[in-house]
Amino acid sequence: MGVPAATTAKSKAFFFTAQVLAAAAAVMVLVWCIHLRGGLAFHSAGDKSLIFNVHPVLMLIGFIIMGSEATMCFRALPWSKQVNKCIHLILHGLALVLGAVGISAAFKFHNELGISNLYSLHSWLGLGTISLYGIQWILGFVTFLFPGASGSLKATFLPWHAVFGVFVYLLGIVSAELGFLEKLTFLETFGTVNRFSGEALLVNCTALAVLLLGVSVVLSLIASHLESTKVYSAD
Repeated sequence: MGVPAATTAKSKAFFFTAQVLAAAAAVMVLVWCIHLRGGLAFHSAGDKSLIFNVHPVLMLIGFIIMGSEATMCFRALPWSKQVNKCIHLILHGLALVLGAVGISAAFKFHNELGISNLYSLHSWLGLGTISLYGIQWILGFVTFLFPGASGSLKATFLPWHAVFGVFVYLLGIVSAELGFLEKLTFLETFGTVNRFSGEALLVNCTALAVLLLGVSVVLSLIASHLESTKVYSAD
C-alpha cells in the first residue's frame, strides 16, 4: 500500500506504525489460537473450543485489521478518488462479512455446549458494533456509489459518514479489548491458563497491540487531514 507524496512525515509514521501493529497482532492471535489453543475448525465433534478459536481470529484479522486498512486507505492510497472509494467500500464489505462469520462461530460454540448467548458487555457491544457497521456500509454504498444521492445530500452526509465511521471503528476496538479480557479471565478462572504464564502474556500483548493499532489509525487520519493539501468533496 502506497502513501501519497503529499503527506508528510507524521502521517506516514502513523500509517506505517499501524501496519506494523496490525501484522504483530495478526501473528500473535494466530500463535495463540492455533499453536496454544489447538487450532481452528468450523465443525468439531470433539473439542468444541476449536470452533470458538475461529472467533478471535476472524474478528481481529477479518474485522479489526481489515477495517483499519479500509479506514486509512481513502487517504493513504495514491490512486484516484473513485478507485480509492471502491477499495474503501470493498475492504469494509469484506470486514463486515468476516466479522459476521466470526460472530456466528461464537454463537455456534455456545449453542453446541449449551452456553447462554449475549450475557456479557463484550457480546452486547460486539453485536451492536457489527450492526452499526452494516448500517454504515449500506448508507455509504447507496449515498456515494449506487444509486448515489444528489450532490447536496452527499455534501451534507459526508462529514457525518466520516465521524460515524470513526466512532464505529473505535467501538470495534473497545469490543475487541473486552473480548480478550473476557476470554483470558475465563481461562484463568477455570485453571486452564496461569495468570503469569506465557499464554497470558501473549494474550495481553495482543490486546495491547490492538489498542495501539486503533490509536495509530485515528492519529493517521487526523495527521493526514491536517497535512493534506487536497480538498475532499463528496463526489
